Amino acid sequence: MAQTMAETKETGKIFIVTGMSGAGKSQALKCFEDFGYYCIDNLPVGLFPAFAKQMQEKKYLRHVALGVDIREGRYVKNFNSVLDSLIHEGYEPKIIFLDATDEAIVRRFSETRHRHPLGKTIQEAIKEERAILSGIKTKANRIIDTTKLKLGELKEIISGLLEVKQAKEMQLSVVSFGYKHGLPLDADIVMDVRFLPNPYYVPELKEKTGLDKEIRDYLDSKYGCKQFLNIYTRQLMMILPLYIKEGKSYLTIAIGCTGGHHRSVYVASQLAKKLLDSGYSVSEYHRDIRR
Repeated sequence: MAQTMAETKETGKIFIVTGMSGAGKSQALKCFEDFGYYCIDNLPVGLFPAFAKQMQEKKYLRHVALGVDIREGRYVKNFNSVLDSLIHEGYEPKIIFLDATDEAIVRRFSETRHRHPLGKTIQEAIKEERAILSGIKTKANRIIDTTKLKLGELKEIISGLLEVKQAKEMQLSVVSFGYKHGLPLDADIVMDVRFLPNPYYVPELKEKTGLDKEIRDYLDSKYGCKQFLNIYTRQLMMILPLYIKEGKSYLTIAIGCTGGHHRSVYVASQLAKKLLDSGYSVSEYHRDIRR
């Protein structure tokens, strides 16, 4: 039986970076470039298979990030066949989808005074673009909500994506947040820890954060806190292999409290350490800790 391309040749990595116009695709590609990836923006989707063959011949094309957006046209119907052809060449393309709230996208277009690629009013264009990209979004290996991200934070997230441990085949992101600032759009699993005692109401702890020893000591001393952490960690350890089995490469676990300063930060930090000690590749991010 003839060997497949995947069996005979060592292939590089292909990331397909796509998403909503104004959500930060160009900035994401710059981050990939900083990490040594060969980046091409708006390569026609139909040329992906031919480009993949070039990658096998050119050593400098080992790791590539390809940017695709709505300017490619209504490419959704051809996207599946293009992915299949890349897989046939022995690659495992990963799709990164950049998203943001409608309000954030409108503001960014207003600030830059750029015209939306669909050539309509911003609100109409956003609605149509979401509909067109909905199919690709469902196939994304990772959705990144850039609404409140700074460039450095986006680069930190992408850095984590590129350090996936083959042993676990999954990159975990543990994010703390405050419910009064809204849910993270890219969260896969959300845990509400507002049932824990709130250090905010202790005068000497109010200005501290969940990363401070005083907050850790306070919560560790409260009934049920350590027990909850142990039980929740065991639950995650039970379901994470099932996510991996289903082909999930990236998973975001969001831990929320009221303001995102104390309880969620403490739990997220402790949880990240436990998962890291268990051999998973983990990045830790506290979204609202400075608010």
